[in-house]
Amino acid sequence: MSDGKTGLPESGLQLRSLLKKSGELELSLVNVPTPEPADDEVVVRVEATPINPSDLGLLIGPADMSAAKASGTKEMPVITATMPEAAMRMMAARLDQSLPVGNEGAGTVIRTGSSDAAKALMGKTVSMIGGAMYTQYRVLKVRDVMELPEGTTAADGASWFVNPLTALGMTETMRREGHKALVHTAAASNLGQMLNKICIKDGIGLVNIVRSKEQADILRKIGAKHIVDSSSPSFTDDLTNALVETGATIAFDAIGGGKLASQILTAMEVAANKTAKEYSRYGSNVYKQIYIYGSLDNRPTELSRSFGLTWGVGGWLLTPFLQNIGPAEIGRLRQRVASELKTTFASHYTKVVSLTEALDPANIAVYAKRATGEKFLINPNK
Repeated sequence: MSDGKTGLPESGLQLRSLLKKSGELELSLVNVPTPEPADDEVVVRVEATPINPSDLGLLIGPADMSAAKASGTKEMPVITATMPEAAMRMMAARLDQSLPVGNEGAGTVIRTGSSDAAKALMGKTVSMIGGAMYTQYRVLKVRDVMELPEGTTAADGASWFVNPLTALGMTETMRREGHKALVHTAAASNLGQMLNKICIKDGIGLVNIVRSKEQADILRKIGAKHIVDSSSPSFTDDLTNALVETGATIAFDAIGGGKLASQILTAMEVAANKTAKEYSRYGSNVYKQIYIYGSLDNRPTELSRSFGLTWGVGGWLLTPFLQNIGPAEIGRLRQRVASELKTTFASHYTKVVSLTEALDPANIAVYAKRATGEKFLINPNK
């Protein structure tokens, strides 16, 4: 509904996630007012926003969605589920807070503030970052939006930030830390496919770890060279051979839990020793690094120390990385994403849903699995 004066909608629907102290997770839609933009702000009608693993972390976390219950009305559904007791301790800071969800998105600028930079965006299709994207209307500062090239749709530009800059961040981290090639797990994902295209274009060696033949086939079709299947009996040998061929000594792990990180470090150590000039009881002096950036497996990370003493395991997140490299480098990376949005950084979606449909238990059952090849896009104004 418009306010009748400016044509600006008075309010719009927004998807919220609420974790109660009782351990109940509640997903719902609420009507939120649309504020007038300040001088350096724009109002965007959100037309496309992806459901990324990072969004699911806030939306549902490790809650048991298989037993979720639906209530409310058809237009304003409410979904409730139970959060595991062990997870509650890690989420104390968000208890009893109704939180908006959605890291990134794209849409059309429908109103602007008075600054020249804001007015120049009127009517433009823009991509945006800043959270709370699962909403019909979003007010943002000009610096947090990027005008999309002519002919680019909101769906084309919806995933412009998280996956593209994460993939570029991985290759930048590799270079900055003195490595020449890298390993990536969950490699057939949208992010993994982007990383392959970057590495092929830039001449970087990349070892892709997948979990099935079907995932391997996805990567072969886009030209990936080194693909190893963790479900294969020959996984350890295949991984070691790929590491020898590429010289990869840094890995980015989306799985997190279990033994995979340890297996990668061990294979790196074996690969390093194959070209070592002399024996050392402390292992090779080749530095091996694992960065865990995801939690597809919520079990503890297990390390069986059979890889010497020259190694590191740590966490990697996009936002701290960007803060470390500074505005000029961020601008360079953003420009590359904009210029290759329909090629290197193209995303593919299996389903487009409305905000109401995003709370359909049948849809939740699919996207909550975080399965490769099952990426959903929300159009809040569908």
